[in-house]
Amino acid sequence: MNEFVIRPDPLDPRLTERVEGIDQTGQQIETRVTVERALTIFLNSQEIVTAMTINDYPEYLALGYLLNQHMLRSDDTVTGVDYDEELAVVVVRTKRKTNYEKKLKKKVQTSGCAQGTVFGDLMEALEGVTLPDAELRTSWLYRLTHQINTTPSLYLEAGAIHGCVLAQEDRPLVYMEDVGRHNAVDKIAGWMFKHGVPARDKIFYTTGRLTSEMIIKTVRMGIPILVSRSGFTAWGVELARRANLTLIGRARGKRFIALSGEHRIVFDQDLAYVEEESAKHRRKAAVHDD
Repeated sequence: MNEFVIRPDPLDPRLTERVEGIDQTGQQIETRVTVERALTIFLNSQEIVTAMTINDYPEYLALGYLLNQHMLRSDDTVTGVDYDEELAVVVVRTKRKTNYEKKLKKKVQTSGCAQGTVFGDLMEALEGVTLPDAELRTSWLYRLTHQINTTPSLYLEAGAIHGCVLAQEDRPLVYMEDVGRHNAVDKIAGWMFKHGVPARDKIFYTTGRLTSEMIIKTVRMGIPILVSRSGFTAWGVELARRANLTLIGRARGKRFIALSGEHRIVFDQDLAYVEEESAKHRRKAAVHDD
């Protein structure tokens, strides 16, 4: 666990509440449920969006959201990120003057949980992009997924949550969770921007589906490898192939499927020494994967 720079804190009292109810037998029960809160993001003096989030890293979420919407540029000078907990507002201030009134009018609702949106032209993220020639060893992949799945998390504690992890080789670095996987992605993007972390040698892992939104955000972040324990959409695969992104899905236990960027994969792991995923840490997935 010491390898994580940031990892989930499932016992953080801000993130869950105890709720009473009954079970299938009619017996009284008490269970923990995930708390979601509204957070409004401003870029300079312009209100951009109100997101539903667990709100554990609002500053990273705001920075990452604006980066992934291409409203904040990678070379922008950020002069301040101000969070007001009482007002539930984050204001990102830049040296460059900004005005995204026209872009805000053109938005596409994505397939992400909690009603994700992508503003402007969906395809502009892929134009002129050249992802680096990184490497993914299968030994790294199996060690990485095992460590992620056995790390204490809000998902295992209360459910109703998605997780995303930034990794380097077989080392998980930052593990973020949120009610929408796009929020978890944005928090990692914001962390990378804030701390000047390069993307060229990183692996991105998500518990969610490999949709067009996930591919676009991963490419926009400059990360060459995307891994999920869930399945694919056809458009997601098409966009990944267009961007030369290594796309791996249904990564559970010994199994995985690669549908794009297979040239980066080095098969160095003897499967006889890989354990199947335990029932204790199993998460939802497609029925045909069980």
